[in-house]
Amino acid sequence: MPVRDAVADDIEEICALIEEHAVYEDKHDLKLDRQEMAGFLFGPAPKAWVLLATPPDEPAEVAGFAFCNWNFSTWEARPGIWLDDLFVRPAHRRFGLGRELLDELAARTPGRVEWDMQEGNEKGEAFYAQLGADTVPGWIRYRWRPHAG
Repeated sequence: MPVRDAVADDIEEICALIEEHAVYEDKHDLKLDRQEMAGFLFGPAPKAWVLLATPPDEPAEVAGFAFCNWNFSTWEARPGIWLDDLFVRPAHRRFGLGRELLDELAARTPGRVEWDMQEGNEKGEAFYAQLGADTVPGWIRYRWRPHAG
């Protein structure tokens, strides 16, 4: 199967994917603390989880990932998944791995899978439209950092 749950031994690959995704999005200065990230993902109280996609003919290679956490919709009265990052390395695109990752997420919740996408990402927009995903009109995203100085 080309999609699997990440384990603690995958932390270097997970961080590398996040950093590669940042560079792809033109943010070249992101460098993650591997130990801190391992604690958030695999410590005693995990805050998020990761699915990894591997090419069917190269099961030892990681081609992409979905970085997620659980949420809950009071309006639907069911849990859902917040997809923080979906990234497939350019060499592995067009083989259905992004769809495989999203299908696996959908199979894990009776609720909705939601994510943000940066404006102007025409390839992403076309991909999500092909899946049948809808934009969410009428909602504005807020971000609060109460401890930021």
